[in-house]
Amino acid sequence: MVIEQDRILAAIDVGTNSIHMAVVRIQPDLPSFTIIDREKDMVRLGERDPDTGNLTPEAMDRAMKTFKRCMAIAKSRRVEDIVAVATSAVREAPNGREFLDRVEAELGLSIDLISGPEEARRIYLGVLSAMEFNQHPHIIIDIGGGSTELVLGDGHEAAFLSSTKVGAVRLTSEFVASDPIEDEDFYRLKAFVRGMLERSTEELQSHVSPNSHPIMVGTSGTIEALATMHACEHLGTAPDPLQGYEFSLEDLRDIVERLRKLSYSDRLKIPGLSDRRAEIILPGAVILQEAMTLLKQDHITLCERSLREGVIVDWMLTHGLIEDRLRFQSSVRQRSVFRSAQKYQVNLAYAERVAEFAVNLFDQTQGRLHDWGAGERELLWAAAILHNSGHFISHAAHHKHSYYLIRHGELLGYTELEIEAIANLARYHRKSDPKKKHDNYRNLGSKIYRQIVEQLSPLLRIAVALDRRQIGAIKKVECQYHPEIKTLHLLLTPTQSGDDCALELWSLGNKKSSFESAYHLKLVPILRYI
Repeated sequence: MVIEQDRILAAIDVGTNSIHMAVVRIQPDLPSFTIIDREKDMVRLGERDPDTGNLTPEAMDRAMKTFKRCMAIAKSRRVEDIVAVATSAVREAPNGREFLDRVEAELGLSIDLISGPEEARRIYLGVLSAMEFNQHPHIIIDIGGGSTELVLGDGHEAAFLSSTKVGAVRLTSEFVASDPIEDEDFYRLKAFVRGMLERSTEELQSHVSPNSHPIMVGTSGTIEALATMHACEHLGTAPDPLQGYEFSLEDLRDIVERLRKLSYSDRLKIPGLSDRRAEIILPGAVILQEAMTLLKQDHITLCERSLREGVIVDWMLTHGLIEDRLRFQSSVRQRSVFRSAQKYQVNLAYAERVAEFAVNLFDQTQGRLHDWGAGERELLWAAAILHNSGHFISHAAHHKHSYYLIRHGELLGYTELEIEAIANLARYHRKSDPKKKHDNYRNLGSKIYRQIVEQLSPLLRIAVALDRRQIGAIKKVECQYHPEIKTLHLLLTPTQSGDDCALELWSLGNKKSSFESAYHLKLVPILRYI
């Protein structure tokens, strides 16, 4: 028996309030991981420019210093890889993508921007790595600086994922104008939080089976701080670790009532509250109180693992290191794409034929016409499956509708930039080629992803043309590349021997110009019968 060597990985969570890093030792043979180092800094990226919504230069500079420190620690630990994700603050800031580009250019650190539902999915993975659900429904709440994530799951695939724009930093800047907070502002804060959470909590409850009684689990710095306050008051000291610590909604209400009457200097005297946490603890506590009330939860249990650990579990899944109860998550991308296809009433048999043609063309031209890899192949596949989803809205300009539905359809397992690429690939399966004047194309802030769309959308166009009648008229496609004459012969084998495939050949004639322009060669379709 060969025992695999331990692997060292760093995961960085770039949040609205804080930047966290966890360095872990992964034991592939178990499989499990152990946290061997941590780094955390409250950089407050969420304190954005009030006029433009941009990340401020000061906040970005604070973040850059933290990234440098994280990378120094990761280097000293000899990590194999650094996986970094950014959430609410960067997601919403107009200059968020520009900031991530700066980080990569100056530090060589690549940070993935993830959607709210994708953030919730990875939080779920992190909690599952620390708690056994025993197939009993659990409600997970994670209160961040800019958003609050809710998850319903029983240890298998999540039944519900949501992200709502209420967070401790966001609400502090919007509602706390006095010290201590005035009564009128406090009641406005409570009403706003309840209104914002009503929809997601109602939808979550609609997924709860009758007569089942979910357990509520809380993660994040806000809930850890509240648990510490509760433990110090009731036990005299906070247990270490806090994992599994429980407190009641009734006790939380008492904490909120006390907090709202305290000034900042008084809150600093509370055991377990840092200066930065003391600034934002009241809005965070109100979010938890209103969520528990709406969800009819009397108690909450703390889990110390969350997004960072979920990022690690996701990495282990994608690298084939997990085969246990979390294994279902490894195909989350494909299942999410098929779920979207079903939602938008896509003709799946047709979509799968187009996808098969697209990846077949990709494979046969790889290393000859392009050097894209497995990741880009998967983006092309997803776009091919969903390219016609715009018909759900209207046949007219359906390619543009496809872009919108994919972009805002909450595909799971993908980064924001990957979703943008998939949506653009689908957008350009017909009509005009990518142009800088198109808003959707400009949204691809990365030059590499623009190149992906430029080079792979012509493959999707050809794939669509090959099934123009949507009856599977073409059985096989073979590419023969002749570089000496800058020509690619497309050898097409019909499914029916007597079929001249006239419509497919006509469609290829119309669509091949994009391919020829992208690859600087001539495309010649040739029908052959076997």
